[in-house]
Amino acid sequence: MDKFGDRIRELRKAKGYSLRQLAPLVGVGFSYLSKVENDKLDFEGTASESLIHRLADVLEADEEELLLLAHHVPKRIADRILEQPEVFRTLASLDAEELERFASRHTRVPR
Repeated sequence: MDKFGDRIRELRKAKGYSLRQLAPLVGVGFSYLSKVENDKLDFEGTASESLIHRLADVLEADEEELLLLAHHVPKRIADRILEQPEVFRTLASLDAEELERFASRHTRVPR
C-alpha cells in the first residue's frame, strides 16, 4: 500500500499543482503541505481528517482511500464495525493468506 504523503504528491502532480499552488487551496502553508507529503509531521504524525477532506475535494481523489492511507478509519467503515464488531474481529484475526482468499471470494471487482 502506498504511503499517504506519496499518494498526495502523486495526485498533486497529476493535477499540475506545485506545493505553493495547492497549499492555499486546502488552507495550509506550503511548508506544512511539504511535511505532509514527506511524512514529516511533528506531533500528530498524520494529516487531520478535515485536511484530508479538503485535499480529496481539490485533487478529486477518493476520500476513503486517503483517510485509510493516513490511518484514519472513514466514518462509513467505523459505523459498520460498530454494527457487527464480531465480524471485523474475525477478519482481523485472519493471517495474510486467509485474508487474501477471503477477499478474492468476496470483493467486488469494479466494472
